[in-house]
Amino acid sequence: MQQREEKQLEASVDSLISLVAHVKNALQNFIYKLENEYERLTWPSVLDNFGLLSGQLNTINKMLKNEKTPSFRSQVIIPLLLSQKPDDDLTVLTEQRVPVFSHEIVPDYLRTKPDPEVEEQEKQLSTEATRIGPDVAQKQIQALNKMCSNLLEKLNNPREDRDAESAASRLNKPFFNPGDTNALVAAVAFGKGLSKCRPPGPMAPGHPGQGPMMSGGPTLQQVTIGGGPGQQGGMGGPVAPQQQGQPGYNFTYAHHHHLSLFHWL
Repeated sequence: MQQREEKQLEASVDSLISLVAHVKNALQNFIYKLENEYERLTWPSVLDNFGLLSGQLNTINKMLKNEKTPSFRSQVIIPLLLSQKPDDDLTVLTEQRVPVFSHEIVPDYLRTKPDPEVEEQEKQLSTEATRIGPDVAQKQIQALNKMCSNLLEKLNNPREDRDAESAASRLNKPFFNPGDTNALVAAVAFGKGLSKCRPPGPMAPGHPGQGPMMSGGPTLQQVTIGGGPGQQGGMGGPVAPQQQGQPGYNFTYAHHHHLSLFHWL
């Protein structure tokens, strides 16, 4: 009976060593890619490496929880020989990580409890957890669950939907300022916000500002400027007929007490 248990224990240890070796190789390959192939490394490849490691760790957990696997917690390891001299067999077995099985190394490798610093940190966290009241703890739990739910919802949404939403937001984004447009139209149509001084330059003959002003309102004169030379009529004179097919510009000039307003038609 005892021999059967020993053989079962040895088989379980061998299987565990094999599984841990697979995890170690996967970690080494992933670290090598991160350090040497980071320029060509893509996010799907990173996810594949994480998935491989997660699957291997789950396999180890299933093996440890299996009923046929003996309980490793009940096994006791006792160092029978401690030496300051290098051990070649130990060096090969540990892949040159532990060349000497000395008094300095044994407490670290055969420790069954966390380090004293880690234990102290765990005690502090436990003390802080007990100080938090049930209501505060429940609120923090609800806030954390809400954040996780929102994050999962964003991650679970198809990428096509996110791309469509971003494209729609770009299309619906206004490319003009309505206030600036209204101000420009008011300035061109009604002279709103324009300067009240007359533009510099010689005044044409017959300008309303040089003749007698009519009381009661501004004087209006219509001037037509043709597109070709010799077609520009004098301001206040007869308007030359515009020939068909040639461009022309019509505007109304209004003058009232040194105030000029231009209205483009």
